[in-house]
Amino acid sequence: MSESTHAPDGEPEPPAFYDPRKESESSFWRLKKAADASRDNRLKRVMAQEEESLLATLGRVTYISACILFDGLILTEIPVRMGKTAFSWIIFLILLWAAIRIQRRLYDNWFSVDISQIDFDRH
Repeated sequence: MSESTHAPDGEPEPPAFYDPRKESESSFWRLKKAADASRDNRLKRVMAQEEESLLATLGRVTYISACILFDGLILTEIPVRMGKTAFSWIIFLILLWAAIRIQRRLYDNWFSVDISQIDFDRH
């Protein structure tokens, strides 16, 4: 049996409301556009960092290393010294969250790069 593509009165049926092929193609292009924007911003940041001094680059690396050491060595002493109880882990996680938030804010203030002047030609 073949499906009829015509209505009983002889007129063709309207296309389906949901077309899986069109939806998958449009979702692909939305995903590609988002990935391209993310890639462009990442490339702009790298290009902007190429213009900074060696001292700023070393400062960036030193700051990140110090943050990792502080978070990994100093803050982990909290659950160790408090007996690894659930309360000590909760305090550790709260302080870790606060420390990372402060560290990120300081990093953004001290080592931000201006990517507004870099423009890729999009046609």
